[in-house]
Amino acid sequence: MADLSLVLWAAIPPLLLLGYYYCRIPFAPPLPRLLMFFIFGAISGILALSLELIFESVVNSIVDWQQSKRCLTASPCASTLFGITLRQLVEIGPIEEGCKLAAVVLPIYYLRPRYRLLHSSVFLLTIAVALGFTAEENWIYLFHGTASILDRTIGTPVHAMFSAPWGYALGMYMSSKTELNRDKKFIIRAWLNSVICHALVNVLSSAWRYPLPLRFLSYGLFPFLLWMFGRLEQLLRKVQGKPSIILISGYTPQQRYWHRSLVLFALVLGGNAIFGLFLLARIVSPLNPSKFFDPDILWFILTRFLLNLFFGVLAWGIYRYLRHTARRRYF
Repeated sequence: MADLSLVLWAAIPPLLLLGYYYCRIPFAPPLPRLLMFFIFGAISGILALSLELIFESVVNSIVDWQQSKRCLTASPCASTLFGITLRQLVEIGPIEEGCKLAAVVLPIYYLRPRYRLLHSSVFLLTIAVALGFTAEENWIYLFHGTASILDRTIGTPVHAMFSAPWGYALGMYMSSKTELNRDKKFIIRAWLNSVICHALVNVLSSAWRYPLPLRFLSYGLFPFLLWMFGRLEQLLRKVQGKPSIILISGYTPQQRYWHRSLVLFALVLGGNAIFGLFLLARIVSPLNPSKFFDPDILWFILTRFLLNLFFGVLAWGIYRYLRHTARRRYF
């Protein structure tokens, strides 16, 4: 019964998110086919884990990984950051994004002679595979007790955000009548972009374990995730045939620089407001509900919640100001 509960907690959040995107994309593939790709994504997650274990076994048999990190960097802090970054760029990012890409491409080439695939359909199938990969990864973490249900639920859309660029590029290639070589190059560039973003998020998410001052890198995680979520939404609007959301609309270089600064400021405020609420939920989740009404604890919860809510509302206000400014200029 406990194992079934873990499977449900691992699978239900990704399935709910998949249903949300299914409702948003017009002319979506049939739901059974979408669930089939979700299962392919889970299988690709198992394959990726196996390949990572094989890769580490082979590398450790050839070179002393820890010793190589110490030789290539001078300080312990730099060694920690360099080793984690190198592992993410060489092993984790390429293997996981490669397995997800294979889980999309191979079934599509089988289905392609029978069905006409739209750009939006390929993009949605990519999201389905990424969320299936997430479900498998959730189960691994929950089964081994290395992450909480809250952590994994909040991280549900992350793999979809990683894979969105190459999913969009693959959709352009599959729906194109010409299939030029430049379209293939676009897929490769988008896939490399996904690998780099994947590696960067994993490095930032583990930054709280670093010694100071590298620990402060963790404050860049949620702003970067917020930016990737915005990129996913922009790509989704493109496959829906909707115009992109314009935030930088200045005519002069000074105006564009000011707007870019506001976008960055809004990402920092909004991302860290979400980060603050996430930390607050982590702190209070182990407490007995009856303790919430203790004056000291209640005051702590209210002050932290209102502070992060203030920063979040401020970030939203900057976003709405930029949207309003762009509408006045272009419409």
